[in-house]
Amino acid sequence: MINFKIKSYCKVNLSLRVLKRLNNGYHKISSFITFCNLHDTISISQIKNKKDQIYFSGKFNKGINNNSNTITKVINLFRKEKLLKKQVFKIQVQKNIPHSSGLGSGSANAADLMNFLNLKMKLKIKKKRLEKLAFKIGSDVPICLEKKNTFLTGKKDEIIRLNQQLKLIILIVYPNLFCSTKKVYKKNKIYSLINSKLNFKRIKSNEIFNFLLSENNDLEQATIKIYPKIKKIIDYIRFQNGCYFSRITGSGSACIGVFSDIKNAKYAQKMINLKYPKYWCVTSKTI
Repeated sequence: MINFKIKSYCKVNLSLRVLKRLNNGYHKISSFITFCNLHDTISISQIKNKKDQIYFSGKFNKGINNNSNTITKVINLFRKEKLLKKQVFKIQVQKNIPHSSGLGSGSANAADLMNFLNLKMKLKIKKKRLEKLAFKIGSDVPICLEKKNTFLTGKKDEIIRLNQQLKLIILIVYPNLFCSTKKVYKKNKIYSLINSKLNFKRIKSNEIFNFLLSENNDLEQATIKIYPKIKKIIDYIRFQNGCYFSRITGSGSACIGVFSDIKNAKYAQKMINLKYPKYWCVTSKTI
């Protein structure tokens, strides 16, 4: 009988380049991704019922379908693949991270549940197969299987996991908007070339930071066209003392600012809370 709690950490796209539109309607992207010390909490136990019991609670549970979400998709997929047999679960997810915000909370939930079941249920799924299963749940799920700084090169779905740690202070502002990734990509007109100057398999921490300073998020303009208020938030963060850069994460709507130190970030958070009292604003650190 299992009874555990899992911390499911959110992801942040520090950069994002759209390389091309594929024939299937999806897009090839290049992105630098990190993970923050903000997390949802997944409580899971094995029960003697006929059906799984899956619930969502917390500040950001609104809008999640209890019958169709990344958690149910993982359980259903594992059963379809005959990895789970007669096990039935009670799973409750406390949503502390807003979904549909570019912070990948749903993808992280799925990835962490997959890792948990593989370990605790002793499924012995090999890494490559687990990544293939994760991709069936969502394109960001394989990235979240390991909480390392990660670079998507854009070359044949190549994922480079970096051993270097980036001790970044990241301010996150969520303006209570559910961003439609589909709409944003459809609106996007910006395409970039693959960055071939840096070898991310041997890159140093200071080179990573300099790279990020020179980067952008190609989806930002499209997101702003759909949700104009996002530009005001990005600009307001950028002009705060100690802010190195600000942009959206993923396709938004969460806006981020990378700061020089915790003091400046906390002061910026205070100013944003005064200017935008209804927005969710937190200071975080990379893990």
